[in-house]
Amino acid sequence: MSDEGMIMNNPARKERLSLVSISRHGGLAALAVLLIFNILITPNFLHAQTLAVNVSQVATIALVAVGMTLVIATGGIDLSVGAVMALSGAMAPIIFTSDLAQSYPVLGLGAAFVLPLIAALCCGIFNGALVAILGVQPIIATLIFFISGRGVAQVLTNGNLQTFSNPSFSFIGTARLFGIPVQGWLVIVIAAAIWYVVRYCASGRYLLAVGGNERAARMSGVPVTRVKIMAYATCSVLAGISGLIVVAINSASDAARIGNLMELDAIAAAVVGGAVLSGGRAPIWGAILGAVVIQLVKYTLLANGVADEVALIAKAGIIVAAVYAQQMRKG
Repeated sequence: MSDEGMIMNNPARKERLSLVSISRHGGLAALAVLLIFNILITPNFLHAQTLAVNVSQVATIALVAVGMTLVIATGGIDLSVGAVMALSGAMAPIIFTSDLAQSYPVLGLGAAFVLPLIAALCCGIFNGALVAILGVQPIIATLIFFISGRGVAQVLTNGNLQTFSNPSFSFIGTARLFGIPVQGWLVIVIAAAIWYVVRYCASGRYLLAVGGNERAARMSGVPVTRVKIMAYATCSVLAGISGLIVVAINSASDAARIGNLMELDAIAAAVVGGAVLSGGRAPIWGAILGAVVIQLVKYTLLANGVADEVALIAKAGIIVAAVYAQQMRKG
């Protein structure tokens, strides 16, 4: 009997194949359902302003989700991304509103972009060193800055909301190119660069090797420690960029709210996009797709009068469904 005949006569096998298909294409299916529902039901969904707002929201999730995908590819997790966003977002207004920056505006503006990202990089290196050098579990290692990072941001701002008017800085949050918010283009450029590295460069192959089988990778000469630190550092820098975008969009910085629960959105987007929590895969474009799905879930619920708390439950359900689908794929 042919393989097709055996499958057709085996209901359990047919069910398993259906689940595998869902796990592979579930993100696209969810996106299609959300788009159709909103086009037919949600008022003004196709309005240019509505689409621009959604692109802006997707951009911040997508950047962090791409970084989270890299960390998950090593078999780790990063709970500190929201705190890194808060720290980055708190630092920028302090820098470009300082007396020195007022005297040298160009220098101050450049420092407002560069110094927060250097701080984010240091946070990522710290997380990566704890995991790769000291052997601390990723959840514990990143929980440290998850707790302390937002506290540092609030200390820097004295717990106050920082408002400002700086068109040069706000450019990354409010400007549009060909009708699309500039942060959307930024996400595409960054994602394309990281995708190229993962797919065609040695460091990308090392990343997947570490997540696939760390012991074998180490025995094969892969610089495991360096790869892990680079993954966490990249994730934190992307979170830092996302924090700057949020501040630029709102022309305000609130250390208590920026990046709040972003770790949940990023993990959900990465998993929906096809990242495997055990490591070994880094679907960069899948993370972008997952970010779009997560944002549309939030938008759909809020636009149709559903409480924000329900959106949290929905995102948790998405993670559970995606992980279950992964288990079916392994089977």
